[in-house]
Amino acid sequence: MRGFNKVVSSYQEAMAGLSDNMTIIAGGFGLCGIPEGLIKEIENIGAKGLTVVSNNCGIDNFGLGILLKDKQIKKMVSSYVGENAEFERQYLSGELEVELTPQGTLAEKMRAGGAGIPAFYTATGVGTPVAEGKEVKQFNGRDYILEESVTGDFAIVKAWKADKIGNLIYRDTAMNFNPMAATAGKVTVAEVEEIVEVGELDPNHIHTPGIYVNRIIQGSFEKRIEKITLAKN
Repeated sequence: MRGFNKVVSSYQEAMAGLSDNMTIIAGGFGLCGIPEGLIKEIENIGAKGLTVVSNNCGIDNFGLGILLKDKQIKKMVSSYVGENAEFERQYLSGELEVELTPQGTLAEKMRAGGAGIPAFYTATGVGTPVAEGKEVKQFNGRDYILEESVTGDFAIVKAWKADKIGNLIYRDTAMNFNPMAATAGKVTVAEVEEIVEVGELDPNHIHTPGIYVNRIIQGSFEKRIEKITLAKN
C-alpha cells in the first residue's frame, strides 16, 4: 500500500497548487467540522480572487472569515451568512459577490457535481428570487427549477479519522456538507484528527471512500463555539 499513501507532513504540501481565482469547496457547518488548518494555509498562501462554496463564511476572526478579512474571497456561494459582520459590510459595499442558495440545494449541488451530474431539478425556491433567470419545468403538475451542480479546483474537508489511503469517517455535525464536498474537488484535501493504518477502519463505517481523497494531513483543532448560549439559573 506504500504507493497509495496519501498522508502529507505539512500544510504547504497539503495545499500545493492553490493559486489565484480558483474555486474552493469547503465542508463544515458553522464552525463545526471545518478544516481550520487548511483555511489558515490558504490565508498564508495569499491566493486572491477565490470563489468559495460553503454553507457559511465563518465568523469575523475564525474559519473562512479570515480569508474574507484579507480580501482573498471574490465570491461566496452560501446558504447562511448571518454571523459575520465583515461579510455584511463587503456585500453591501459591493466588494463581495454573493450567491445565496437554499441549504439543501447547496448540498445537492456538491453531491451532484461529485457524481458527474451537471444539473438537477428542485422545487425549492420556486416563486422566489432564487428562481430568477432559471429554467422552470413541470413534473406531475408541480413547478421545478433547474439548478447547476458545482465542482471546485480544491475541496477542503475535516474528518475524525482517516486511514493512510484516504478513507474517511466523520463525526456528528461534521457530517453536514463534508461528505458531499469531498466528492466535488479536482483535488480533495482532508484535515483529520487521527490517522490509522489501512485495515483499521471498519469498512461499514467509512463515509468517504479514499478514491475521492488526494491528500491527508493530521491537524489539531480549536473547535470554537459559534454562539454560546447558557441556561438561566
